[in-house]
Amino acid sequence: MVRKRLALCVVLGALCALVVAGCGSDDDGGSSGGGGNGEQGGPPIKIGASLPLTGEFSEPGKAAQQGYKVWESTINEGDGLLGRKVKFTFRDDASDQNTVVSDYTSLISRDKVDLLAGTFSSLLNIPASTVAERNRMLYVEPAGGAPEIFDRGYKHLFFAQQATADKQGDVWAEWVLGLPEDKRPKTAAYPTLDDPFAVPVLEGIREKFEAAGIETVQKSTYPADTSNFDSIANAVKGKNPDVVVHGATFADGVGFVRAMKKVGFKPKMFFETSAPSFGDQYIKGVGKEATEGVFYAVSHTPEAETPGNEEFVAKYKEMFGGTEVPEDAADAFATAQVIQAAVEAVKSVERQDQTKLADWLRDNQVDTILGPLSWDDAGRPEGEFLIGQWQDGKPEVVLPKDVATSEKIVETYGG
Repeated sequence: MVRKRLALCVVLGALCALVVAGCGSDDDGGSSGGGGNGEQGGPPIKIGASLPLTGEFSEPGKAAQQGYKVWESTINEGDGLLGRKVKFTFRDDASDQNTVVSDYTSLISRDKVDLLAGTFSSLLNIPASTVAERNRMLYVEPAGGAPEIFDRGYKHLFFAQQATADKQGDVWAEWVLGLPEDKRPKTAAYPTLDDPFAVPVLEGIREKFEAAGIETVQKSTYPADTSNFDSIANAVKGKNPDVVVHGATFADGVGFVRAMKKVGFKPKMFFETSAPSFGDQYIKGVGKEATEGVFYAVSHTPEAETPGNEEFVAKYKEMFGGTEVPEDAADAFATAQVIQAAVEAVKSVERQDQTKLADWLRDNQVDTILGPLSWDDAGRPEGEFLIGQWQDGKPEVVLPKDVATSEKIVETYGG
């Protein structure tokens, strides 16, 4: 797959890029101050992050930046981190793998940041985490669940969501397989974007379904530059599957739903990655009637009674307005919470102590607005995702039942 091969090539290229000055643009500019020993009133602790503020991943990239800014504001209104203010330096990698390598190299070597925070998407985190690992710096990512990221033996890498991509659909798949025989789907289709995150989500669900006897009748992969989804929707319609599991980011998720409407196809069940979690943007893109019954996996809900969540939601709305709190903003805030917990435990942000920060995370659980997070030796999270569903024009959490925001589950797509 072209994008996966490119990702692996850039990882190798990152080794050479470590000595190159950054070429990504500064969004927030460089910040003053340096290391320090964490004494009260010392210079600001500098945190660097390169995010896709433009390009293919700009929507979630901007939301991630908002989440980091909410955490920065919240902690600076309190006692700071180790008694010092924190200051983010943001760069725009323009959704480009080469740029993200240069950006993180520059943040480390030129800006001399004390800490790193991860970028958005597996495609960008694959090379970015290599830069961090070669510099032996802690790297916690808010969105990068591709299983291959954690197969490289890295010791400083952690994912601040509940599970990797191949496990994201587990709770939903188990619910489907637990339905009475007359309601359980018999056939399934799996169209997906060629993406290191989307593909494993579908593969994890497909393996469970096929093992339980649900026949795969259609399976296809389309490139990132696909803009017309009519032929894909027609191919799916031609097989008339009971359930469609679609691997998407955002724009392609909206495009595929529109195409299904255009060709006049409505499966009995519909699961889609990422796109449905964009709230108002999703419903505006596909229309209210096309959202009813859509399932998706999600890491965060504003209603969750998790540590700091109520304060996070209120602060987000105060700073950025609106009624929706993007999942990607919450993931970034949780990422900062994880970094904060490690720093406060080790009581240092010095370069020589970055491995101690990573060792502490491997051995401990951190309470975040997403719930408790813990990791295996490779930095894989060990929890399970929430399952959301659109009901009557509103996103709800329906699984697991003990954290559901709706008592019902709409079993048929379209109501």
